[in-house]
Amino acid sequence: MKKEVFGVTKDGKEVYAFTLENSNGVKARVTNFGAILLNLYVPDAKGNVDDIVLGYDKLEDYYDNGNYFGVVVGPNANRIDCASFKIADKEYKLEVNDGPNNLHSNVDGGFHKRVWDVVDTTDNSVTFSLESPDGDIGFPGNRKFSVAYSLSDDNRLKLIYHAESDADTLINMTNHTYFNLSGHKSGKIEDHILTIHASAYTPVVEGAIPTGEIVPVKDTPLDFTAPKRVGQDIGADCEQLKLVQGYDHNFVVDGADGTLREIAIVEDPVSGRKLKAFSTLPGVQFYAGNCISNGEGKEGVSYEPRMGMCLETQYYPDAVNNPQFPSPIFGPNRDYDAVTVYQFI
Repeated sequence: MKKEVFGVTKDGKEVYAFTLENSNGVKARVTNFGAILLNLYVPDAKGNVDDIVLGYDKLEDYYDNGNYFGVVVGPNANRIDCASFKIADKEYKLEVNDGPNNLHSNVDGGFHKRVWDVVDTTDNSVTFSLESPDGDIGFPGNRKFSVAYSLSDDNRLKLIYHAESDADTLINMTNHTYFNLSGHKSGKIEDHILTIHASAYTPVVEGAIPTGEIVPVKDTPLDFTAPKRVGQDIGADCEQLKLVQGYDHNFVVDGADGTLREIAIVEDPVSGRKLKAFSTLPGVQFYAGNCISNGEGKEGVSYEPRMGMCLETQYYPDAVNNPQFPSPIFGPNRDYDAVTVYQFI
């Protein structure tokens, strides 16, 4: 494993980048700032290697990162209605940062902008940890979090999440990497072919807050149960798509039972790269990058909407306010454990 200084934070902390590499030429570069996946180099069908994730070249550019390129979002990913929730009849208020709602915990104080401790490294893995005290950015419980990245010789980039809390609290973490299997500077992802093993999804109202329903995808533009071009129906005359300018929905993983299972497949007909996603979690947010803000990314590339797509494994959005959804409440009697794998075949 290669370790290098990635930069120095505003308050003088050194931040490191770690490069994991396997025998097939796949390389993943991660940093302990935000536990971010910085680069992911993968050979195409002809052996040409490209970086297939969006991001930045310098630490300073991640201080803003309104697109959440590559970050680990925590302690809660996605949206919470009216930026508040209750546990045992006690109300907790979060930052109002997305209309009247909360998105991704906290813009400046979320885990995606903190320096994580480096607690373990091996030839093919690195583990980051973070402690968060009771009341931190509005969440209860004294909590300890860890995220481990590993890369295997069967081209599996694995993320293992763990958290413990001394009080019941909300935990719903995810990785917010934007994939472009043609390469991060190759243009839009609308010709990527996507399959999601989900026969239902959670529809939303304005503000992208779930209605609380679980609805079949059959006969809707959100049906990816069979392989389909991302762009095939993205402009359809469909209220759900219009509300979020395309795909930005939580899909209900078929058969989710807490074990690791395949949840999605992405294929790029241009490069021949194929990605399989696996997760232990009940949901996956497919975001087609509809609202990527224009700006300069890695290698001077000007990023634009739909130049990358996310498969954010998660509990359902606003599940804390919807008791009919799988519970994202963890505490002294229930540790948080989750695994996500992105495999290239």
